[in-house]
Amino acid sequence: MPAQKFDVVIIGAGIAGSALAVALAGQGLSLALVEAQSLERKPLPDDTSLKTFDARVSALTPNSVRFLEQLGAWSHIAGYRHCPYGHMTVWDAEGTGRIEFDCAELKAPALGYIVENRAIVDGLLLAMDQAHGIQRYNPDRLQSCQRCEDGSMELLLDSGKTIEASLLVGADGALSRVREMFDFKTREWDYGHQALVCTVQTAEEHQATAWQRFLPTGPLAFLPLPGTSDQHYCSIVWSLTDDRAAEVLALDDDAFCTQLSRVFEGNLGGVIGASARAAFPLRQRHAVDYIQPGVALVADAAHTIHPLAGQGINLGLQDVAALAEELLAAHAKGLEPGQLDVLGRYQRRRKGENLLMMAAMDGFKRLFEQKALPLRWLRNAGMRGVAQVGPLKTKLMRQAMGIG
Repeated sequence: MPAQKFDVVIIGAGIAGSALAVALAGQGLSLALVEAQSLERKPLPDDTSLKTFDARVSALTPNSVRFLEQLGAWSHIAGYRHCPYGHMTVWDAEGTGRIEFDCAELKAPALGYIVENRAIVDGLLLAMDQAHGIQRYNPDRLQSCQRCEDGSMELLLDSGKTIEASLLVGADGALSRVREMFDFKTREWDYGHQALVCTVQTAEEHQATAWQRFLPTGPLAFLPLPGTSDQHYCSIVWSLTDDRAAEVLALDDDAFCTQLSRVFEGNLGGVIGASARAAFPLRQRHAVDYIQPGVALVADAAHTIHPLAGQGINLGLQDVAALAEELLAAHAKGLEPGQLDVLGRYQRRRKGENLLMMAAMDGFKRLFEQKALPLRWLRNAGMRGVAQVGPLKTKLMRQAMGIG
C-alpha cells in the first residue's frame, strides 16, 4: 500500500505541536500529527485544594492569550481556572534593589496569566477535536526518516505505518528526536542548577502579584494561583544548585515550609503547606538553524531558556504563530510548505528575537550570581534606576507582556 502523503506532519502534540495543528487546520493543507501519548482528554480536578494543582504552570503573556483565543482554546482554559496578575514585585536578596511593575501603568487589564500546563493542553486538545482535517497517529512514534528524490520526507512510525510529508515539523520538546535525526547543530550548556517546583499554601492572600526574589543561588518565584476566601495558593519555581536541590527535596513538609518561608522573607504571612515537590535540570540550548529543506523546529525543540522570566512557552507560541502564518501565506501562493525560502522567512522572524531574549535571561542570571561588592552595588543601583525611569520601565513591561 502506498504511503499516505501530507503537506505537513507534526511530531509532538504538546502545547506547541497541538497549537500548530489547530492553527493550520481547515486551511487547505493536509495535516498529520504524531504523538507518543494518548490524545484523549482526561478530566481535570474540579476542586480548588493544595493537592489538585499541576506543579508545572506557565505565565502567559497577553500576546499568547490572544493567540490562544484565535485558536479557540482560551475560553475553555479560562473557564477552568487561571489567575490574572496585575502586579509584579522583583527584589535583590543582597541589597536594596527593588522594582514594582503594575498593569495600571500601561492601562492594561493584567500583566499576564498564570495557568496550569495541563489546562493549556486540555484547551488545545478540545480545539483540535473541533477542528477538521487533522490525521492523528497516536500513540505512535517517529522511528526513522529519509528524504525522497522529490524532496519530500518518508517517515516510518513505530506502528509500521509509512507516511510522507512535504514538511516535517519537530515540536517534540527539548530532547527532540527530529533535531537529533537531522543532525541540527546546537549551542548549549548546563547551568548546574535545577528548578524545584510545587504548589504552596500561604497564610495571606497573594494580592494578584507575581513575586520574584533574586538569591545568590538563583531566583525564587511565587506565582499566584486561584484560591478561596480563606485558602491562598501560589506555584513556586526555585532555582537551586544540584546539591542544594537534592537537600531541599529530602526535607519533610514542615521543614520545607519553614525554610521556604525564611528564604521568602516571611512575605504573604509565610508558607503553611506544600504539595509534592519535583525538580528538573536547567539547560540552555539553541539550534544554530531552525530549518533545513523540508524540516522545521519550533519551541523547545529549537530553543530552551532559563525559566526566571517565564518566557519559554511564550516564545514557543510565537514560533508557532509565525510558522503558521508563513505556511498559510505560501499555500495561498501555491508554494510547497517544505521549500527552504518559505521556511527561511519563519527563521528570520523568530531566531533573532529568541536569541535576544535568551541572552537577556542568561545575563540576568549571571549578574545576580555575582558576589563582588562593587557589582552588587551597581546591580542594586541599576534596579533602583529602572524603577525611577518611567519610559525604560514601561518598555520592559511591554516587552515582558509580548506587546513590543
